[in-house]
Amino acid sequence: MNNLFNQLQGKTVLIVGGTSGIGLSAAIQAKAAGAAVIITGFDAGRAAAVAAEHGFAGHRVFDVTRTDTVAPALADMPGVDHLVLMAGSFVAGKVLEAEVSYLQRAFDERVWAAVHILRALGDRLAADASITFISGVLADRPNAYGTAILAAASAAMEALARGLALELAPRRVNTLSPGPIDTPLLGKALGAGRDAYVAHLESTLPLRRLGSADEAGAAVVFLMANRNMNGATLHIDGGAGLV
Repeated sequence: MNNLFNQLQGKTVLIVGGTSGIGLSAAIQAKAAGAAVIITGFDAGRAAAVAAEHGFAGHRVFDVTRTDTVAPALADMPGVDHLVLMAGSFVAGKVLEAEVSYLQRAFDERVWAAVHILRALGDRLAADASITFISGVLADRPNAYGTAILAAASAAMEALARGLALELAPRRVNTLSPGPIDTPLLGKALGAGRDAYVAHLESTLPLRRLGSADEAGAAVVFLMANRNMNGATLHIDGGAGLV
């Protein structure tokens, strides 16, 4: 029987937001499966260091919210067989209180970033390419703690993927929906409150633990490698959606 991940041998994988967390784990695992991996980040020094440390095929630098920088940064990209969009910060603020320009970042970093990156790549995205977006458990289970806009942006990514699976066919478009994952983003979003929040989650989640970046990264690689996954949202939340 052929190993599913042999499908990535010799393929070019571009991971936007590949310098840390789920994106970096997916990049490491895709490289181990034989892919030539190119990562992007907004910090030039970190992107270069991460690419060198892990022996990736290259790196690019741009801020996904700076749409005028996307096309120039990708201008010399070779053909891309698998595109993974993992960028996006934790945008939390109540609709009646937070600055609208801040709330808009949830959509700018996700929906509009996807549009501009896809347009920048154009025909360099292989005719049988896969595209993987990220959403999150908030898309299905929003809460009352200032995440309504982030939940809406996450749900929008899932809807966008389904629409693009038809519009860009036969390219495949899927979405990864992780639950609470122990990544640097969690600490950045919660600051000093991280440990208390994690302890609360661990007491309520069915598995009594958070997911790992490696577990979520493996799901990204699965979406790239399995050629029958299309227009789907893959939940890797440890049962968080149940509680």
